[in-house]
Amino acid sequence: MSSVSEGRFPRSSVPSITGAPRRTTLLTGDGVRVEAVYTPCAAGSDEGGGDGSGGTAIVLAHGFTGSADRPAVVRAAGVFAQRAAVITFSFRGHGKSGGRSTVGDREVLDLAAAVAWARSLGHRRIITVGFSMGGSVVLRHAALYTAPDSGEFAGQDQRAPGAERVGGRTSAHEGRTGAHTDVVVAVSAPARWYYRGTAPMRRLHWVVTRPAGRLVGRYGFRTRIHREDWNPVPLSPVEAVPLITAPLLIVHGDRDPYFPVDHPRMLAGAADGRAELWLEHGMGHAENAADEDLLTRIADWTESA
Repeated sequence: MSSVSEGRFPRSSVPSITGAPRRTTLLTGDGVRVEAVYTPCAAGSDEGGGDGSGGTAIVLAHGFTGSADRPAVVRAAGVFAQRAAVITFSFRGHGKSGGRSTVGDREVLDLAAAVAWARSLGHRRIITVGFSMGGSVVLRHAALYTAPDSGEFAGQDQRAPGAERVGGRTSAHEGRTGAHTDVVVAVSAPARWYYRGTAPMRRLHWVVTRPAGRLVGRYGFRTRIHREDWNPVPLSPVEAVPLITAPLLIVHGDRDPYFPVDHPRMLAGAADGRAELWLEHGMGHAENAADEDLLTRIADWTESA
């Protein structure tokens, strides 16, 4: 649920690398190896967590067919690193990560591993920012991984269909071991699964569901896609939103060719007044359409959230 072709994106005046990046391989809860990159805060202050001793870290979750090394992701990381340490990673089946993409289901475990790594480096405040498929993942992750003092783990709430499972692996204990987020930003995220109302989404469904499409995904877009259908169907983004206790920002372009504006409005409506909605005039889809001004405004919002 992102651009199947990266296409053109705004250039940034901010250096793409603002410190010595640290690369590592994370192991998810279901045993998938995920590549990740840590970039210190350019300011190098404790508030920014530049030395890992505290402060804020922003974890970026890319869209479908993206990766930690894609120019649009590197550019976004460079902008955010002016305010905080940044972790980027490649979802399973993308970039140098192992496994196969499940298009938003088990990817929650990839994000959880990245957030847990940020906390292991000493960062006390974690912000998750997701684009498109990554936007759906940050919403589901925030619902399913809660802070230890926030009450019952959402994964055990039988009132939320699918909330008790993340790829069949998540337990209440996993939600309480430092993988929770403190602030959530979803950019160009879908509200519901199986949406085929636009031509780009019909093409994406062909890539994901058909053998020939998966070959195109693998060799044309360097994305390895799982052959099996979801079973069970995971908690949808709009079902996840009411379970989120962290501050939530929903950002969407009014010229998004993948998901029309009823998607962000549905997400905001599910939050019942507890989320902020930005409908960006003239903006297209996901990280490729997020210019430096928007990324800076998002960073400003997260500082005051």
